Amino acid sequence: MTELNVLNNKFESKEKIKVNLEFTPDAINVPVVHQVVKAILAGRRQGTAKTKVKSEVSGGGKKPFKQKGTGNARQGSTRSPLMPGGGTVFGPVPRSYEQKVNKKVMIGALRSVIVDKQLAGKLIIVDALTSTGKTKEMAKLLGSKNLLNALVVTTDSNSLAIRATNNLKTAKGLGVDNLSVYEAVKYENLIIEKQAFEKLANKLV
Repeated sequence: MTELNVLNNKFESKEKIKVNLEFTPDAINVPVVHQVVKAILAGRRQGTAKTKVKSEVSGGGKKPFKQKGTGNARQGSTRSPLMPGGGTVFGPVPRSYEQKVNKKVMIGALRSVIVDKQLAGKLIIVDALTSTGKTKEMAKLLGSKNLLNALVVTTDSNSLAIRATNNLKTAKGLGVDNLSVYEAVKYENLIIEKQAFEKLANKLV
């Protein structure tokens, strides 16, 4: 059981909460985080690269030149991979780059990132993020605490705080259900609402 500070909307200390997570260096599993981040990025690849094989290129109905007497190697079709404009051998074809990651591995990676952020002093739990949806206000609030490079996680995925944050170049807003290991690693600070953190912590135990 660990006690964590909870801040108010102005990032001032308000209360403490207890969570069933151990925030120790031993709880950080770097290889698992690396594996999950690689899998997430691989899944985002389009996989649409395609080259034409011999049967798909145009031409080829006629023998390009006679069999003997030219001094060239014999050829039977202009579609041959040996001919300019011919088909490609063993070229890329559309495919999925998705990598399977077990649920326990994904949870372990997210737990490692949360622990690492807390130990580095980069985990900020806020009671509630109230916002009018104005980017200027959010930039002023985060800038005053030197938190402009941050991932803002809210309980509600339609929160105005998300809309205000997503217009910032160095920050991003997400609902807790859409939180991914990659996004958590990408941004320096993790700002998360109290209810969202409690929901997340229950999954990580």
